[in-house]
Amino acid sequence: MPHRGKVYVIDDDAAMRDSLDFMLGSADFNVTLFESAQNFLNTLSDIEFGCVVSDVRMPGIDGIELLKCLKASPRLFPVVIMTGHGDIQLAVEAMKLGAVDFIEKPFEDDRLIGMIDAALKKAESSLKSEAVTLEIASRIASLSPRERQVMEGLIAGFPNKMIAKEYDISPRTIEVYRANVMTKMQAGSLSELVRLAMRAGAIKD
Repeated sequence: MPHRGKVYVIDDDAAMRDSLDFMLGSADFNVTLFESAQNFLNTLSDIEFGCVVSDVRMPGIDGIELLKCLKASPRLFPVVIMTGHGDIQLAVEAMKLGAVDFIEKPFEDDRLIGMIDAALKKAESSLKSEAVTLEIASRIASLSPRERQVMEGLIAGFPNKMIAKEYDISPRTIEVYRANVMTKMQAGSLSELVRLAMRAGAIKD
């Protein structure tokens, strides 16, 4: 049976780590334990995508500093922060820094499991969306300078004759460039070309 996903537990309390290891492992997550945020950050470039479950109060790099480090990293990891009683202000700060959720100790097992499932699904969706956007951007980058100009004319709503006049070339040549643009952008229609350009940020919606 495939795992539900990877979870990285960061807590300086050994008993808490062991408890979460057993509980999350029993729920079919692939769990890796870290006794400090620094140890986790040291492995950041090598580990696979997963959900980070971190205590907020730890010696050295605490949960808040961890979130700041992850925010500055190109790697996308959803983070659930564990807080103690009375740490609501820290929890709010954590959410502002990008934590997907927080949970107060002591907590019910099912509640944390539900948070991790939701965090992984949301982050995986974001990763797929980002990959699509990058793919479209690479198609735009493959256009020649003239093809890019023609595409910009097309998505601005200009007819071939107007684009041809703008760049002092024949309408027939514009038709060739237009065909090249549609092929390279993998667009089956002008409306699809506009949507692709918007998705990549080439035009604003």
